[in-house]
Amino acid sequence: MRRDGLQVDQGKIRRVVIVDGHGMFYAQQKLGWFFDPRRLLELATADPGVELDGAYWYTGLKDPADQRPFRDALTSLGYTVRSKPLREFGADPDHRQFARANLDVEICLDLMMVAHRLDEVWLLSGSRDLERVVETLRAKGIRITLLNADGMVPRELRNAVDVFLDLAGWRKQLEKAEAVQPPVFQRGLESPVRVEPLSRELVRLPQEAGESRASQVVISPPL
Repeated sequence: MRRDGLQVDQGKIRRVVIVDGHGMFYAQQKLGWFFDPRRLLELATADPGVELDGAYWYTGLKDPADQRPFRDALTSLGYTVRSKPLREFGADPDHRQFARANLDVEICLDLMMVAHRLDEVWLLSGSRDLERVVETLRAKGIRITLLNADGMVPRELRNAVDVFLDLAGWRKQLEKAEAVQPPVFQRGLESPVRVEPLSRELVRLPQEAGESRASQVVISPPL
């Protein structure tokens, strides 16, 4: 039974994947490589006993047709895609500039709607505004694993989660490389690439209520 009193199937770990597309774009630029959304889902379900309860991708759009092929591919892979228009400023239509479309509210709403059936969240974001919802979910007994590039996560968010994973160490498992597998737009042409599961540390039961955050671990990838 979870700390919020809800019954949990002890034989399964129900996990959801949350991807802040805007924040992860800059994280991947820092890394120097881009991850394949399909391989991310394979990695999220590679641990024994894990059941993926959902995957969400959040992105800002310059116009309704922006990123249409990519968004369609994400939907075909099983992601629920949430989008919002980018904030535009500047009077000259030929020199338009765009600010970030903040989708933190949408992320929080989705997490709270599915929280009652979750054991763990994989959060790919660097927004400090998510600190409060992370703390709320942890109070319910839900484990929060944060995946991002080191140096791209504010102290407040990193301190709020159970585990931080530096994506730099998972290039072999996640990189989008046509030499390894077809792009997401050509799904189904080959059988999926086998992905080695993460450390079993990722699927342990949520920490007890009194456990200190100082005990959080940064898991290093296998050599």
